[in-house]
This record gives sequence, C-alpha cells and structure tokens, in this order.
Amino acid sequence: MSRPYYIFSNGRIKRRENTVYIENENGDKKAIPVEDIDTIHLFGEVELNTKLLNFLGQQNKTVHVYNYYGFYSGSFMPRDRNVSGELTVRQAEHYLDEEKRFYIAYAFVEGAIFHMLRNLREYKNIGDFHEKIKREIINASEAKSINELMGCEGRARDAYYQAFNVILRDEFFIEKREKRPPTNPLNAMISFANSMIYSAVLSEIYHTQLNPTISYLHEPRERRYSLSLDISEIFKPLIADPVIFKLINNNMIKLEDFDEDVSYCYMNDNGRKKFLREYDQKLSTTIKHRRLKRNVSYRTLIRLECYKLIKHLIGDELYVPFKAWW
Repeated sequence: MSRPYYIFSNGRIKRRENTVYIENENGDKKAIPVEDIDTIHLFGEVELNTKLLNFLGQQNKTVHVYNYYGFYSGSFMPRDRNVSGELTVRQAEHYLDEEKRFYIAYAFVEGAIFHMLRNLREYKNIGDFHEKIKREIINASEAKSINELMGCEGRARDAYYQAFNVILRDEFFIEKREKRPPTNPLNAMISFANSMIYSAVLSEIYHTQLNPTISYLHEPRERRYSLSLDISEIFKPLIADPVIFKLINNNMIKLEDFDEDVSYCYMNDNGRKKFLREYDQKLSTTIKHRRLKRNVSYRTLIRLECYKLIKHLIGDELYVPFKAWW
C-alpha cells in the first residue's frame, strides 16, 4: 500500500534518472522511495525544479506544501487523468439547485455531528455538552438555508471543543477555537490535525473524477478546494480528534512540543513528527466494511465517500454520510 512521505529538513529535492533524493544544507543525501509513496508533504524549506515535478507528474505523485507554522499552503497535483465533463456539470447543477445543494450540505453536517457525539460517548461529566450537540442536529434538520446549517454545525463544534476541557489533561485547554493564528497548544494541535485531514481528503478527491472546487456546505471561492473542506467535516472527528486524545491523555505529547509567542502558538517539528506517526497509523488502520465485506483502511473510507458522492450526483444512489458503526 502506498503511503505518505514527510520532509521536515531544509534543502533541495533532485531527480537523477529514476531516483529521487533530498539533499540537505550539508550536502548529505537521502533517497525518497517514490515507488512506495503516493504523496510527499513538505514542511521544511525545500527547493524543487521542473525536471523533478515532471517526473512526479509522470509517476502520479502529489506534493502538499505547508508553511512555517505547519499549516497547509498549496499543492502540486499531476495533470488530471480522471476528467469527466459530465460529472463536473452534475456537480454544478447540484450546487445551483438550492434543494439539491441543501441535501448534500445537511448530510455533511449530519456525518460530522454524529462523529462528534461518538467521540464523547466514553467520557463522563460531559452531559451538558452532549445535549447541546444533539440539539444542533435537530436544529439543522429544521434549517432553511446553508447559513443556518453552518450556524448549527458551528455551535455543535463549539460545544464539542468545550468538552475537550473535561476529557483532556489540564495543561491542554481551549477557551475558544482560534485559527488565525492559534494561540495555545490545543488550538495549534487542532489546526495542524485539521490541515492534515484537508490534504488527505484532497489527495483522495484527486484520484476520483470529482472537481474539488465545487462544494455544497462551504461556499466555493477562489484559491481553495472547498469540496475538501466539505468532506473533511465528516473525517476530522473520526480520524484526527482521536489521535489528539491519545497523544495528550497518554502523555505522548507535551508542552515542549510547541513553540509559543505573545500572539501565536504552533507545533514544532518534534510535535509534528509525534502527531504524524500516530496519524499515519490511524489512516492505515483497517476495519471490516459492512457493505463491501472486506477490510478497508481509514484512508480508503475517504475515497469511498467520494465515490458515494459521485453516485449521488449522477443519480445512481442517494448519498448518505458515512457513520462509523464500531
């Protein structure tokens, strides 16, 4: 199975014939096993050239770039080989039709809130937060617009994050969700985790015929792949948040894994490496799929969600959001 490859060091990536390697500032070289990976994630300051990008394009490899703070900046994706003009038209039709758009947007919110509640089921003293979240799925079912739906999802997620203060170690707390920039370790960890889910979903969308810029819950805008934001809502609480819980409550990540200043906080390289080890393990974990009757990984679940959406768009099967049953 192909896997992601993370680069934290500064230097340059070069290609020599069919070999790709990274050369650091001291001239030391390390081969990158291109045949065994599907995505390269760049966290360090790395130089690339067109010779390398042409080769990665031929090999159908994606490159995701992150800024100094570890947040997603952009991607190199090979020429789209799964183009479908018909599906793009169907995507646009479902966006332009208010009723069709609302149905899909509601499904994303329903899947997200289901997994929030699922994450809290084993913890004590979170009854008030649990009830607030449940109330918002009722409110969402009565919503009349995308803005109202977004409001329900936002309030549910606020209550969900407040529950973190009960279930996580005391030194990791959240007064309110802050993104730009995050101002404490827990906010920084959530932002980094969400960024990784966003890029994972984007990679899986790329391998389908979906257009990542046409979305339903989030408004399509320039310079972002908003369908990845939509689908990520389902998988952030399913994949990223349990990794956060494990790292914090098992004392695997500590305050020294973060760098703080007056107005911001972010995970340092050591913290990111700890997170990514557990995150990769989570993505590779398999479950017995009830419908397919075979084991599939969490990463594959994302791809399957894309296929389900395609079937809905072309009229083959009504889209129902993924809900973990185990």
